[in-house]
Amino acid sequence: MARRRKGDAVSGWICLDKPLDVTSTQAVGRVRRAFNAQKAGHAGTLDPLASGVLPIALGEATKTVAFLVEAGKAYRFTVRWGVETATFDAEGPATATSDVRPSPAAIEAALGDFIGEIDQVPPAYSAIKVDGERAYDLARDGVEVELAARKVTIHDARLVATPDADHAVFEIECGKGTYVRALARDLAARLETRGHVAELRRTRVGPFEAAGAIGLECLEDLCHRGAPLEALLPVETALDDIPELAVTAEDAFRLTQGRSIVLLPRQLETLGALIGRTVRARHGGKIVALCEMRLGRLNPTRVFHLT
Repeated sequence: MARRRKGDAVSGWICLDKPLDVTSTQAVGRVRRAFNAQKAGHAGTLDPLASGVLPIALGEATKTVAFLVEAGKAYRFTVRWGVETATFDAEGPATATSDVRPSPAAIEAALGDFIGEIDQVPPAYSAIKVDGERAYDLARDGVEVELAARKVTIHDARLVATPDADHAVFEIECGKGTYVRALARDLAARLETRGHVAELRRTRVGPFEAAGAIGLECLEDLCHRGAPLEALLPVETALDDIPELAVTAEDAFRLTQGRSIVLLPRQLETLGALIGRTVRARHGGKIVALCEMRLGRLNPTRVFHLT
């Protein structure tokens, strides 16, 4: 006899505005408890010293997290010039200083070199695994961590303000795996100074934007008042760029059982260019399954059970 899960079978996404000094894991735990949800997860870790968009998946939405991890992200952050820290943010101790303060013109000229696909060495204080251990755990234990450079993409980068000689405010749009702290380190080096991220806010993850995010305390208050669904977004929110196909009730039933369905000629015409790609099958306004088309059949790869 299958063991019954604790909690309610609630499914959907929360676009959370994560506050400072709260870890992503702590945020997920509080959201899960607020909804009394059986299952929860997040897409894209935010450091405790960073605020902003943290998409949290509940129930069946956890099956779509992998698609959001690949999504583009946007950040607004402040670099403090003249001081480099061990963690390249405000949390770590200072490790080097410089008297150089770059001008706005020099910053903008150097910033252009970081747009596009670049090689970036992640910070030692990161969640990347080295021989099975997190790099930040090794670094905290005093182990010298050397991480290999990896390809990342920065689609756009802008200097938006220079409030004083010691600080510069930036906005970037980037692909997965980009470390803002590493960008601040490398930009400072290019400008022949030192620097670290003094403030960091994530403003977008795929379709989730800060303008539509809800604060943690506000969300908990909604749940306390019995109105949690006001903040719950559909399971499909993370799949907005995946083509969809309407299926019959019979075909929907087959897909939810993990069985493939035969496509009609008109469906093959519509999906002809999508061979090998992921397609979302829908029935009655709800997602049924994520599928791949092969040899005239739609084969389910992830099945959803939404009430």
